[in-house]
Amino acid sequence: MHLEIRRHGRKKKYYLAHSFRDNDKVRKVRRFLGTDLTESEINKLRQKAEVAIAEQIKIYKRIRDPLHTMLSEKETEKIEKIISKADIKIEHLSEEDWKDFAESFTYNTNAIEGSTITEGEVKNILERGQWPRGKSSGDISETYGVSEAIDYIRKTKEHLSIPLMKELHRIVFKNSKDFAGRFRSKGIEVMVTDGRGEVIHRGAPQNQINVLLKELIKWYKNNKNRYHPIVLAVVVHNQFENIHPFQDGNGRIGRLLLNNILIRHRLPPVNIELKNRSEYYSSLREYEKNDNIRPSIELVLKEYKELKKLSNR
Repeated sequence: MHLEIRRHGRKKKYYLAHSFRDNDKVRKVRRFLGTDLTESEINKLRQKAEVAIAEQIKIYKRIRDPLHTMLSEKETEKIEKIISKADIKIEHLSEEDWKDFAESFTYNTNAIEGSTITEGEVKNILERGQWPRGKSSGDISETYGVSEAIDYIRKTKEHLSIPLMKELHRIVFKNSKDFAGRFRSKGIEVMVTDGRGEVIHRGAPQNQINVLLKELIKWYKNNKNRYHPIVLAVVVHNQFENIHPFQDGNGRIGRLLLNNILIRHRLPPVNIELKNRSEYYSSLREYEKNDNIRPSIELVLKEYKELKKLSNR
């Protein structure tokens, strides 16, 4: 890794850059450190940037074939057996089933991200147009938005594309965020922190978003008839979360993409429940840090079991 200095008038801007070989191409990752820095400041910022660059290169290389990188053929077969034992069948949901799922998914997926709208209030908003008092207009508009996005993935024939990602984001956040439907713009980088302020995930550099998403879409198209749909859906969801293309709202769009792939393969949609939020975040960390896809698959299968219990009542 090497330091790059760019002059802008009397100011000096510092970047840490690293080039790496990707098959027959040489690619470059660059992170901005700051302007007019002292040597001490550069050294301090460089250490964090080196870690971040190494993580982003790992993400990029993994997207070439996520399962080949993470799993041996034997381990892939084990996962296929775990899924087959769960007996997830092709299903066609009735209109009433879809209404119930949309309300439950809308409540849970928004609550995971901090919405204060209760499950009963979601039902009143969507069925009766009754807005709860004391709740933010953003939470209310995103209740409508997620429900509308569920209806959209029911009807679309598209499996995975950049326009699909942007359209889902636009639908969900059109009345709550001024950047709805647009990826992060230049200079906007994202990170996820825990309760202590420790960084637990960094999104891909803004200038790599389109490249990484195109690689993921290419991987999906090349493998959509090779792996079980649950495996495909989980990989796409987890990789999308690693890339983090939007300034905000990535979790909800990722869970919609997961369901879109399941539906396109004629499997029922799945609802990641609020009560399983810790398990959900833990499974994402296992995937990002240890290349372990099993916890994410096991969580999806667990949620399918809950869905079966509800449908059998």
